[in-house]
Amino acid sequence: MGLFKRNPFGHILFIKKWLIRIFGGITHRRYRGFNELQIDGSEIIRSLPDTNVLFISNHQTYFADVVAMFHVFNASLSGREDNIKNVGYLWQPKMNIYYVAAKETMRAGLLPRILSYVGAISVERTWRAKGVDVTEKRDVNPNDTENIKIALNDGWVITFPQGTTKSFKPVRKGTAHIIKEHRPIVVPIVIDGFRRSFDKKGLRMKKKGILQSFIIKEPLVIDYDNDTIDEIVEKVEYAIEQHPSFLKVIPSEELKVEEELNKMRRWDY
Repeated sequence: MGLFKRNPFGHILFIKKWLIRIFGGITHRRYRGFNELQIDGSEIIRSLPDTNVLFISNHQTYFADVVAMFHVFNASLSGREDNIKNVGYLWQPKMNIYYVAAKETMRAGLLPRILSYVGAISVERTWRAKGVDVTEKRDVNPNDTENIKIALNDGWVITFPQGTTKSFKPVRKGTAHIIKEHRPIVVPIVIDGFRRSFDKKGLRMKKKGILQSFIIKEPLVIDYDNDTIDEIVEKVEYAIEQHPSFLKVIPSEELKVEEELNKMRRWDY
């Protein structure tokens, strides 16, 4: 790899590799040490092709979720079996991993801007601004969808189809349109414990000794030609365990505790 070789977004891969190594080393104990990350399904990661893979996941923090995915993906590709022991797996990381993130989040300070270089595909949210839902939705920026297409052609893309860290919010139809148009392999991931471990941004640890779970599921079966957008949305909601029907099996006491945790997690920078 040439010293100044760039990816399709103009990022110098040498710099990106060192950012992954440095931040990976700094964050490793957040998932193995201070807290424990319980992983299931690493063999699925090793079976995937190098490009046109879309990971869909529920969302609990702005950054800790996706950082965990960089750890798990690279550990799995290095032969680790459902663990992230020995952070040496980041010495030669997979360089074509990208993640979809709100543009306003990635511009909110120096650290998010640095993390953006690691692989963020910054998009303008049409339904939300400054953490608040808006009544007048903006038009989708065509550059955003084009950048996701470029990223899929180059490698793997992580997206959080609910577009928010709040549980059981609707899956946005934009994800279904991307799936139907670009026909990626769609791999669901279900995470838990991050909401209790970190503040909302996922930069500050709130509590130690939390068991964090990270479940990688088999790729979704999708009929790209005949499945409707609504049908794909429903499949995504079930796959990441965010369909409204899941609320019926969660005790009301647990939902109340989760809401209180959401309030406690807020931390202003």
